[in-house]
Amino acid sequence: MSDPVGKLPSELDQLPDRDTEETAEWAASLDAVAKAAGTRRAEYLLRRTLQHAEAAGLALPKLLETDYVNTIPTAAEPEFPGDEEMEAKITAWNRWNAAAMVTRGSKYGVGGHIATFASAAWLYETGFQHFFRGKEADGSGDQLYIQGHASPGIYARAFLDGRISEQQLDNFRQESGGNGLPSYPHPRRLPWLWEFPTVSMGLGPLSAIYQARFNRYLQNRSIKDTANSHVWAFLGDGEMDEPESTAALALASREQLDNLTFVINCNLQRLDGPVRANFRVVQELEAQFRGAGWNVIKSLWGSAWDELFQLDTTGALVRRLREVPDAQFQTYATRDVAYIRQHFFGANAELVQLAGVLSDAKIAECFHSSRGGHEPRKVYAAYKAALEHKGAPTVILAQTVKGYTLGAGFESKNANHQMKKLTIDEFKDMRDLLGLPIPDSAFADGVVPYGHPGANSPEVQYLNERRAALGGPAPARRVKQVALPAPADRSFAPLLKGSGKQEMATTMAFVRLVKDLMRDKETGKRWVPIVPDEARTFGMESLFPSAGIYSPLGQTYEPVDRDQLMYYKEAKDGQILNEGITEAGAMADFIAACTSYATHGEPMIPFYIFYSMFGWQRTADQMWQLADQLGKGFIVGATAGRTTLTGEGLQHADGHSHLIASTNPASLNYDPAFAYEIAVIVKDGLRRMYGEQPEDVFYYLTVYNEPKVQPAMPEGVEEGILKGLYRFNTAADLAEAAPAADAPKVQLMASGTAIHWILEAQKLLAADWNVSADVWSATSWGELRRDALECDEALLRGEVRTPFVTRALEGAQGPVLAVSDWMRQVPDQISQWVEQDYTSLGTDGFGLSDTREGARRHFGVDAQSIVVAALAQLARRGEVPASAVKEARERYGL
Repeated sequence: MSDPVGKLPSELDQLPDRDTEETAEWAASLDAVAKAAGTRRAEYLLRRTLQHAEAAGLALPKLLETDYVNTIPTAAEPEFPGDEEMEAKITAWNRWNAAAMVTRGSKYGVGGHIATFASAAWLYETGFQHFFRGKEADGSGDQLYIQGHASPGIYARAFLDGRISEQQLDNFRQESGGNGLPSYPHPRRLPWLWEFPTVSMGLGPLSAIYQARFNRYLQNRSIKDTANSHVWAFLGDGEMDEPESTAALALASREQLDNLTFVINCNLQRLDGPVRANFRVVQELEAQFRGAGWNVIKSLWGSAWDELFQLDTTGALVRRLREVPDAQFQTYATRDVAYIRQHFFGANAELVQLAGVLSDAKIAECFHSSRGGHEPRKVYAAYKAALEHKGAPTVILAQTVKGYTLGAGFESKNANHQMKKLTIDEFKDMRDLLGLPIPDSAFADGVVPYGHPGANSPEVQYLNERRAALGGPAPARRVKQVALPAPADRSFAPLLKGSGKQEMATTMAFVRLVKDLMRDKETGKRWVPIVPDEARTFGMESLFPSAGIYSPLGQTYEPVDRDQLMYYKEAKDGQILNEGITEAGAMADFIAACTSYATHGEPMIPFYIFYSMFGWQRTADQMWQLADQLGKGFIVGATAGRTTLTGEGLQHADGHSHLIASTNPASLNYDPAFAYEIAVIVKDGLRRMYGEQPEDVFYYLTVYNEPKVQPAMPEGVEEGILKGLYRFNTAADLAEAAPAADAPKVQLMASGTAIHWILEAQKLLAADWNVSADVWSATSWGELRRDALECDEALLRGEVRTPFVTRALEGAQGPVLAVSDWMRQVPDQISQWVEQDYTSLGTDGFGLSDTREGARRHFGVDAQSIVVAALAQLARRGEVPASAVKEARERYGL
């Protein structure tokens, strides 16, 4: 029998056909339908067949795009359990106060956003009334990632339930007095309310995915039962353009995170205009999420559309909705019925006929306001379906009108994101539309009033009853401090006593320390090693078989290196988070682990280790997110410095991360030179972050892959290590060629691996030039500067304090020369508080591929260059002949 549909696609030629006759009959049936009923009918049947196959669990390619209609038809919606009239009143009050708060603030020039919450009000209110679990129930409650621009609506709800006062509403975006409200969700600024900072757009969705993943991590490692915690992320359709918004979609589906729901408010507008002016963002997002393996629920049309869809017996309406671009549909929302009849229904005869039986009022209602995101029944149905879906995360695409209920001057206008206030007349129209009992006399002074039905009103009682049933108020952040016991000293002892004659890089020293700490009976299970794929680069492969790499599936294969001692081991209760090549994903993991003490009441000790060049530079925005969320943990920039990572070249050469890190007030930044310094810093970090009086800080340590003999810790240096500076040795400690007692003196100061350069320079200065040099280890330029700044601030209050760096160098003779494997601005942070003559050497400019020696000579930071620089300082002071500088350059070939 011949093939009725012609040549099949080549990929199908590879599949054996056990019944060619049956296959031909199916193809012939499709041809017959197309011929008799038209191609549209044939397309419809194919789509329905594929949908049926997908629902039946058949292994077929999924449809990436469905019709532009609601996923859950009206007839299939579950019974709504709430009091719709009461919930409408509550939502009306919240809409009013959100708009009033922003408008009242505009007179101070602080601005705010009105239109986002206006469009998304029911998306939040339905969740608060029926779904979002609070912190006072068993478990950890739900995690809510609130869209940043919707914050006025959340404040308005907190005002209604009595958690925020009218004075605080009036201090929206005016925090300096101590009783204000931050502009967006900022846990550091309002730590009892906000859990997650979300307004650096794109970071919210990324963090939500990894939070859901970390919830499962805690569950699978038997640390916390998170089975009842659900992560809800509220996003804007324009926000989905941020690459971070969709960076981890595949992870969420791959790990079957059905404890996660994205709610995307599709009001078809971003900040300046339509999201997809010539296309349809809902359909694009549906295809993107379906392709990534997510369950997709579209809630697009309100109940007013039911009549239109029932009259659409030919599918003409559905086809028209599928072809109209977003910008045009936005225009329909603002134009009169005559325009809609002409430009929408006038597209073909079938639509003209359909529109002929519709009243103008019905068309206006459908196109101006009736959206799925504005009806609690439809939102409830979508949320319930999301929670009931198992085996994959869910995204809800809810269509709304941006600026809904704010009046014709706001709704669907391109500029409404920048519009900060309503007029009194617009407020009165809004009052009438919402049915609020606010008399005209309340506007007598020309200021829009706040509205509240009363603490004992039916609305507030209903709201409180619903929240009590769901576990208390939300959003809410609760911290129950749990101090972790200090690890045993034996974990730190090997680093404190040095490495003897054996060479060891500080990267390896840190990894060895953590490996020992992970064996601690009390706190070992709380360590969370996080690495973006290159664990072997940092010598962490020894952790694979002992700690295991986390995978919710365990290990379903036999690893190729199973017969080796350090084989690749995945486990459902694995401790290591090995994220693949994604610094952003690893950082999101780190944030979830760093804040587990607040989110789940379970303090975890994460350390995130990465190529130093690809940490702060690539994910600095997330470092600020971490600080805002009050995270605690250790960030480790390994293979640090601009000259230490040989051969990799410019893109791998980090000479500036400490400068970037110094901008973050919550980051304590250290550049340790020796293994014992790492031990002291980590031990104190555990005390400061997880002890009896925990601080909301995190640590950034840079470590190096250059093997060196690690000395034992000298006596009495702990304070200097932690504060940032101590004298490591003096010229008198040199075993050979000690300079004369009256020799010129210089102070050599270095951090990290540069300590070894100045130690060599110390010997050269003594042996070749009779110059006495003391060597200082500057463990933290940033902490020295932080202390000095605090002293300067104290002086403004009349308190005289001397910076530690000034006190440490008091009496030190000669000029100071500071050296590091970083650009000179890093050590120059402390220059103004050093009383001696001060200069620095560093690795400014672009990196390059070379040997360590070649790179250091290129940047002028090797031992010989340091000697010449020190002689130049002394020559300027008249303490050595000027000719010595030239002679040194020639001797060392500079």
